[in-house]
Amino acid sequence: MKITVRGKNIQMTNALRQHVEKRLGRLDKYFEADTEAQVTLTVERDRHVVEVTIPLNGYILRGEEETGDMYASIDLVLDKLEKQIEKYKTKLAKKLRSQSLKELAGNDSANGYEEPKILKTKHFSIKPMPVEEAIMQMNLLGHSFFVFSNAETEQVNVVYRRKDGNYGLIEPEY
Repeated sequence: MKITVRGKNIQMTNALRQHVEKRLGRLDKYFEADTEAQVTLTVERDRHVVEVTIPLNGYILRGEEETGDMYASIDLVLDKLEKQIEKYKTKLAKKLRSQSLKELAGNDSANGYEEPKILKTKHFSIKPMPVEEAIMQMNLLGHSFFVFSNAETEQVNVVYRRKDGNYGLIEPEY
């Protein structure tokens, strides 16, 4: 696995980089050698945040953890990723006909109210998939919703996690 480690507001030491590579090495058994993992280490005040993103042929494994110690954050995020992989390995295997995961490889100052602003814009490709696969992808990302192209209707849909733990589907009407 190819590992890219970046730091924000932190001095990247060899010991820290080696710790990340050693811990991520535990995941090698699940991936091909050319799989790329992106690790971002961020320090904000006394918060040490670790984000790991691993793209896999249209799927994205992502984990984020925050503690007061960078090494503890690294360990926790790797544990979280391992649990995600184990949880979805069987679903992915069934979906891809028994292939292993390796093969998948404005401001209103009068009353102090500020208008909400768009702070971040994300771009992503939409691939056609069934609703069950979209739910799985949403859970892999750790998000509460997921936008996708429904393979059955060929329309853009949104799946979301409801407060009761179930899922909802938004389909457009034209």
